[in-house]
Amino acid sequence: MAKTMQPQELIDSAVVDPTGNKLGKVGNVYLADATRQPEWITVKTGLFGTKESFVPLSGAHADRDGVHVRVDKEAVTDAPRIEADGHLSAEESARLYKHYGLPMPRTSPDGRMDERAQGRPGGTDRDKAAMDAGAGMKDRDTESTMTRSEERLNVGTERVETGHVRLRKYVVTEEQQITVPVSHEEVRIEREPITKPGGERVEIGEDEQEVVLHAEKPVVNKETVAVERARLKTETVTEDQTVSGKIRKEQFEVTDDEGKHRKS
Repeated sequence: MAKTMQPQELIDSAVVDPTGNKLGKVGNVYLADATRQPEWITVKTGLFGTKESFVPLSGAHADRDGVHVRVDKEAVTDAPRIEADGHLSAEESARLYKHYGLPMPRTSPDGRMDERAQGRPGGTDRDKAAMDAGAGMKDRDTESTMTRSEERLNVGTERVETGHVRLRKYVVTEEQQITVPVSHEEVRIEREPITKPGGERVEIGEDEQEVVLHAEKPVVNKETVAVERARLKTETVTEDQTVSGKIRKEQFEVTDDEGKHRKS
């Protein structure tokens, strides 16, 4: 990693393995205390980036598309799960070095891991008061600052397609009955007596008359008429939904010479 690279420039950068697979984004940068150079990064993975895996920066380089590391995705996935709480213990560092096959850092004469090789998170000022006081290089009135950060959930909405609704019409056949009045002709005989016979000549014989009868019959015709109109309309219904996600936040911890801890 180039010496000019600043830890804050690495935060949220994409992390790419040697085969071009994107592993996630940089969550934290851990510096080597001895050189103050980036030594480890954590890669945010999983839903909402809630999981973080430690990835070594040995042999890594930064490019336009992110930080290119020398370990593959499988090695990062199988890396020991260590809480990214701002400090790596000697045991945690040893597990990471062993997993990635990296040489162990220099150890002190008593066999414990040299604290100068242990990673500490980048992007914050180290407590120079404790360091300089032990080396006798600091005045009593010197003070240092440290910035505490925390994550917050930003929730919004986006419009997505949820389905389709179709309106169609189809034809059904049904029986319909309508009563229609019809008329027909019938024959009846009207008799009229002749009371005053005239002088006309009457002969006895056969005779025949024909009358044409008529009747009405139902005639059915069909016509198509518009009876109803339907249309599809959408309406917006607003409801409340609860979303959740894990967030991280930093805490301050003060340690005295006796090893006592006090959180703030």
